[in-house]
Amino acid sequence: MINYGQRVAVGVSGGKDSLVLLYILKKISKNNNNDIIAITIDEGIEGYRDESLTIVKDFCNELEVPFKIFSYKDLFGSSMDEAVVKRPSKKVSSCSICGTFRRRALDVAALSMQSDILATAHNLDDHLQTFMINLFSGDVGRIGWMYPQPITYQNGLKKIKPLVELYENEIVFYAFHMGIEFQADECPYMNESIRSDFRAFFNDLEKIHPGIKYNCFNSMNKLSRIVKNSNNDKQIKNACLNCGGISTDEICSVCKTVLMLDMNKKKLKN
Repeated sequence: MINYGQRVAVGVSGGKDSLVLLYILKKISKNNNNDIIAITIDEGIEGYRDESLTIVKDFCNELEVPFKIFSYKDLFGSSMDEAVVKRPSKKVSSCSICGTFRRRALDVAALSMQSDILATAHNLDDHLQTFMINLFSGDVGRIGWMYPQPITYQNGLKKIKPLVELYENEIVFYAFHMGIEFQADECPYMNESIRSDFRAFFNDLEKIHPGIKYNCFNSMNKLSRIVKNSNNDKQIKNACLNCGGISTDEICSVCKTVLMLDMNKKKLKN
């Protein structure tokens, strides 16, 4: 995933997964001459993000890792709290808006820090839940993007998910064992997503059938690879005509989301 001398930007939210990933990459980087930096995305959720920003700052200082904060407000013109008010209705979930903004924000942050690699802390549970969300929403094409091998995009940025084969509870155990303090509070908008239901579903299955998550993970990866190989012409190859960002369409999802929020803001004023 990482070659000698490459610069790695780690997406660090202040949660258990990202802090553990940062800790491990910093630990092994000494032997590979890798520069490790932390990038944190401030969504602009009052009463939620403040605690995690403090945790990230303290942890990065402890590890002697440079870090920088990037905000939705600066990048897209709206904080998450503002976006929730601007959206046309609750049919446009806060999680879909946040996910669209977060992916772009991490890319922009990593590239602005002149990184070769962007490492995110998605775990096996995250992967299963995302697969099911795409499946149940009818977005089969996105399943092809989920194959967890490292991907290098046209902008030269390579994306990796080093923790994707680990259960969430294994990462929690490691964090406690190493004395890593993390934010336990969950996003106040999380109940708008079906992700929590899938998390509970898989956790219940795992209690009855230990190992079933990993079996599902392997099956989903096989399906993802099949979809990916059968949709080569629909993979991310275009540049957005508006912002120049990577997109499957002429206009990227980020620009479409920003336009939607701006248009509805004008309607609300009228």
